[in-house]
Amino acid sequence: MRLGVISDIHGNLPALEAVRKALPPVDAVVCAGDVVGYNPWPAECLEYIRTQAIPTVQGNHDREVAADGGTYFNSMAKAGLEYAHQELTDDQLEWLESLPTERFLTDGRVHIVHGHPDDPDRYTYPQSFSPSMLAEGVELLIVGHTHIQAVKEFEAGVVLNPGSVGQPRDGEPTAAFAVVELDASGLNVTTRRVEYDIDQVIEAVETAGLPAPIGTRLRSGS
Repeated sequence: MRLGVISDIHGNLPALEAVRKALPPVDAVVCAGDVVGYNPWPAECLEYIRTQAIPTVQGNHDREVAADGGTYFNSMAKAGLEYAHQELTDDQLEWLESLPTERFLTDGRVHIVHGHPDDPDRYTYPQSFSPSMLAEGVELLIVGHTHIQAVKEFEAGVVLNPGSVGQPRDGEPTAAFAVVELDASGLNVTTRRVEYDIDQVIEAVETAGLPAPIGTRLRSGS
């Protein structure tokens, strides 16, 4: 089986479309959360994930948009939450609210969470990846949340953050994703990046009345 792995789209439709086109033929795509937030295409990104029936877990932005919350977020993130909540229909908000915080796929071999298996809101940076994060029988743990692309192999299995589609924070402005080959003999992970039109996002952010840094920060991947 070949899996396409994405995370942290954050309402960035041009980046999502670029990743979709760059993905090789796969048997399925999975998402580690935060479909919405920050960028100005929350409905379009949500509908792509929903209509394609992509297995997805609930990220912290997904949860707070659904709840019209996020009081503890900084002003830039809060603006993105408020924008998304206004743009989405009740049905779309209910879909976000219904997302689980974890998923087990391929007979339990793949485990997907947003932050950490013990806490969906925990920022788990690559230096903190450890075999203790892998539940019994899990060969691949997929996390998101930090927007930092990384993969670490352990004797017990692999921990993967595919990076962020819509708002990378690892110093590389290109949209991030990963491809996983999973068969009876084991698995192989390849991390990938793809360029997209960042200026289009910057213009859309301005038109939507969102804080300008939501768009301009994409140029530096920070």
